[in-house]
Amino acid sequence: MTTPPRVVVVKVGGELFQSDALRAVAADVAAAAGRGDRVMMVHGGGPQASALQKALGQDPKVVGGRRITDQAALDVMKMVVAGQLNVDLCAALLGAGAWPVGLHGASSLAIEAVRRPPRVVTGGGPDPIDFGLVGDVVGFRLDLLQKLSDAGFVPVLASLGADSGGQVLNINADIIANHLAQAIEADHLILVTGAPGVLADRNDIGSRIPRLSADEARAAIAAGTIQGGMIPKIEESLAVLETGKVGSIHIVGDLAPGDLLREIDQPGAIGTALVR
Repeated sequence: MTTPPRVVVVKVGGELFQSDALRAVAADVAAAAGRGDRVMMVHGGGPQASALQKALGQDPKVVGGRRITDQAALDVMKMVVAGQLNVDLCAALLGAGAWPVGLHGASSLAIEAVRRPPRVVTGGGPDPIDFGLVGDVVGFRLDLLQKLSDAGFVPVLASLGADSGGQVLNINADIIANHLAQAIEADHLILVTGAPGVLADRNDIGSRIPRLSADEARAAIAAGTIQGGMIPKIEESLAVLETGKVGSIHIVGDLAPGDLLREIDQPGAIGTALVR
């Protein structure tokens, strides 16, 4: 029995580029695309950007998990995210047999954004924070992405948007992936993280919870089972599920070859699948 093609968004963070899991993810994305799934990728590069900022004498500033981006910081993001990491990910996909196409916001507004106004954020104190050259997603060049996907290519989106005037803007990769999954009504949104999923006991990787409904996830947050940086990731994911446009969201990490395909085919087999 053949599996019908799925629409899949895979988001990877900068941590993936520092591990052997990059090749495993690339191989599975290539296999998924090869069997007919429509796969699009989004990637960030926070650790590498911070490292280059420090090497250049800049002081990385992050408030509420989001980078304050002046022109110098934006130049670093261009070099690292749209440059080295996008090329490296495309090269890994190419080596695995896929046909990747690297893109960013200035690629014909593949990711259209507007500059974020100052706002109060959790962890940033009572006053509005001006994040500088940071953007909020307002749309995608869906006709471009669809034509690439229809032709068998894998769009690989770096986490930089742009406005219609050509101003490039830094955007968190999770936010781009969430918006993209909604825009293309993805069956699966896969978030490749440093964690193997949601753990009932954060000190025991064997306590992974395979599936969580929205109500169960909120109860786990209230009970303190879900803590720290996993809370905003879960909350953002639940907001996406509530739109009704995304089938399921998967939190996975430390992948071996074949794991990503298994998670697509059997939600919860490798990580934690969040479902409505």
